[in-house]
Amino acid sequence: MKITLYPPLSIHEIGKRPNQEDAISQWENRLFVLCDGMGGHEKGEVASQTICQSLAKWFEEHVNPAEPFTDEQLHEALEYAYTELDQYVNDSPRQMGTTLTLLYIHRTGATAMHIGDSRIYHFRPSEGMMYQSRDHSLAFDLFQAGEINYKEMLNYPQKNIVTRAMMPDKDNRVRPDIIHITDIEPDDYFYLCSDGMLEKMGNPEIISVLRADNLSDQEKMQRLRTATSQHLDNRSAWLIHVKDVEHEESDNQLTNEEPTARCNTLNFIPRTDAEDDAGDVVVVKDIAKTKTLLQKMKSIVDIIMNKKN
Repeated sequence: MKITLYPPLSIHEIGKRPNQEDAISQWENRLFVLCDGMGGHEKGEVASQTICQSLAKWFEEHVNPAEPFTDEQLHEALEYAYTELDQYVNDSPRQMGTTLTLLYIHRTGATAMHIGDSRIYHFRPSEGMMYQSRDHSLAFDLFQAGEINYKEMLNYPQKNIVTRAMMPDKDNRVRPDIIHITDIEPDDYFYLCSDGMLEKMGNPEIISVLRADNLSDQEKMQRLRTATSQHLDNRSAWLIHVKDVEHEESDNQLTNEEPTARCNTLNFIPRTDAEDDAGDVVVVKDIAKTKTLLQKMKSIVDIIMNKKN
C-alpha cells in the first residue's frame, strides 16, 4: 500500500516543570518517535533525547523506504538505541530512564512500538478508536489482574509509576510491545502523546477534538494545546493524519493485529467505556497470577523511579 500523509504536527512544551524531559524526533515523515524521560535534571532529558536521536539516526542509516520493513530491523534499531543509552550509566542513586513510543509508516502499513505509559492511538472519525497502546504501569497491571476496575485505574494514586522503561546498563533489556496495523484508511489519525497530555484529558476529550470535521488539523492541534495548557507535566504529542491510501493486490494477505492484540487497551475495555469513561467494566482476570503480579510490582517500584518526582 502507498500511504500519503498530511503534514504531521507536533507539540513539545515544558509545562510547569523546571526542565524538559520529553523529546520528539522524526525521519522522512515516516518515522515518529516520542519519549518521556525520568530521573530529574540532567537525567530524564538525556535519556529521552538519546533514544529519540539514536533511533532517527539508525533509521536514516539503515532503512530504505522502498523496501519492506521487518521486525528484525526494528529490534536492531532498539538495540542500537539501548547501546547509545548505556554510555550514560553512572553510580548515581537516581537512575535515568525513559518511556518510548514509535510509529513507522511503510509499504505494508504501520508498525507501532512502545515501552512505558506514553501512548499511541489510532483513531478513525467514522468508527472511533481502533487502537490505544496499553500503559506499562502499576495501575494498568492491577486493572488487568482484576484488582481494580477501570474508573479506579483512571484515578489510581500511583498511576504514574511505570513498570517498563528504557534504562542504561541493564542485564535484561525491557521488552517493547509491537503491533502491526494494516487496516488504514483515508482520514485516519495516529496520535502519540506523553502522559503530560493526559493529566486532565481523557479519551472522550481527545475523540471530540479529532472528530471535529469543522476544524483543520492545525486548529485541532491548537485545541489540544489549549486544553492541556494548565497541566503540570511536560507535554508532547505527534498528530499524524492520513490523506490517502492506495492499496495493492498483495495487501489482501496482510493481517491487522488491532482486533486481537494484547497491547491494545481497547481489547480489555468495552468500547463504550473506553470512549465514554462511563460505568464499571468486565476485565480479563487471571487469579492465579494476581499474587505473583503484586509481588512483582513491589520489586519493580523499588527500581523504577516515580516519574513525577
